[in-house]
Amino acid sequence: MSAAFPQLAAIRLGFGLSPLMPPPQTPEALLAGLDNAGPGPEAISIDEASAMSQQLGDLAKARKQGVASAEEEYRAYNQQMSQLVVRDLQRRLVRAVDDPTGFGERLVQFWADHFTVSPKGPAQNPLALAFVDEAIRPHLAGRFEDMFFAAETHPMMLIYLDQNSSRGPNSVFAQKQSGKGFGLNENLAREAMELHSMGVGAPYTQKDVRELAELLTGLSYNAKGGFSYNPNIAEPGAETVLGVRYGGMRRGGLDDIRNALRDIARRTETAQYVSRKLAVHFVSDQPSDALVQAMAQTWRETDGHLTEVYRVMIRHPELGANLRGKVRQPFDLLVSGFRALGIPGERIAAMEFPQLRGQTMDVLTRMGQMWLRPTGPDGWPEEAEAWVSPQLLAARITWAMQMPGRLVDPLPDPRELMQTAFGGTQSEALAWAVPKAESQAEGVALVLASNDFNRR
Repeated sequence: MSAAFPQLAAIRLGFGLSPLMPPPQTPEALLAGLDNAGPGPEAISIDEASAMSQQLGDLAKARKQGVASAEEEYRAYNQQMSQLVVRDLQRRLVRAVDDPTGFGERLVQFWADHFTVSPKGPAQNPLALAFVDEAIRPHLAGRFEDMFFAAETHPMMLIYLDQNSSRGPNSVFAQKQSGKGFGLNENLAREAMELHSMGVGAPYTQKDVRELAELLTGLSYNAKGGFSYNPNIAEPGAETVLGVRYGGMRRGGLDDIRNALRDIARRTETAQYVSRKLAVHFVSDQPSDALVQAMAQTWRETDGHLTEVYRVMIRHPELGANLRGKVRQPFDLLVSGFRALGIPGERIAAMEFPQLRGQTMDVLTRMGQMWLRPTGPDGWPEEAEAWVSPQLLAARITWAMQMPGRLVDPLPDPRELMQTAFGGTQSEALAWAVPKAESQAEGVALVLASNDFNRR
């Protein structure tokens, strides 16, 4: 079924249609909406995250030392830090539900998954929030190289990929600590090339990985001292990555790292790999070469200006040709359901913790997408088969049957909900079935559990 651009923009590129706001009418209106996805007043900075982690560490130390009030204070603050994961989901849901176009918040989801990080314990939770606020949101409409540098050098990424413990084999630190097990870690360098830029099979060698890993030494973070470049742990001398020499007798520190990542970001392989990944996420599990090549060409011509790459994708005829070609991931499904039912962000923001967890995080977990806990550094899978097993489908159907009655009173007329949710793009089978539902609740559930609604 063909659809007009406003319906395509809302359903395929955003979080669905809503009775509370009109969909974007043109590609330019959709792109203008990216301004809404920048850091908000609730954003957490690295400094704030460090202070929170330091406070938890200080309370843990005081508890261990037997300070009288420390046990109770530690338990309360540890619980508060643990709940940050759910609070993060809450604020992301609020922003997605209220985003007039939805495209900006969809891109936040995409890029946060592309540059996957996952906190290991309550002390790291604030940094995971700061990562999205500082490395992803400010760069959605800029050049890829700027987001690439911000993500690779962010303290959360350094911790997640063990770069924080990497030491140059010939660094001042290593010479003084000889035999104590400190050494080079290649995780960040490898993922920077394999997952974040050029992709598997690109023409880089193990030597390139190692030399980039040596170039990245010096990046350092701890909760007390914050983020810094420490030349004492950096490998001295020049490094050659993909045939280009960086540094020399006097290393340029972060400048050398920025230059190397910039050059990787502008490579043809990066343009190809990341363009295809965008097309897979937004358009089709198997996008055409024509679409990917058009996006990659614009990437090369603009040095990775992301807004221009998005423009090619959203104007391409393949966007309309593949309506409902993608399964909505659980987070997308929740937001789309809230929007279709006319639930505003303020309602989600006002949820108390038990209800909030039960109606959001627990639901995502049952659907197979535990918040901030992807299965590996490659993020969540894109293929439909990963989200439509019998167990996961049962969780979606249960949500469709239970959620509306718990959050909406009175329930909408199912026929009106169908028009609201699909804007006339619903299938003939669904259009036939919904009016024949035996009750209002059953009709609403039929819309939300339908194949039409679970795909975009």
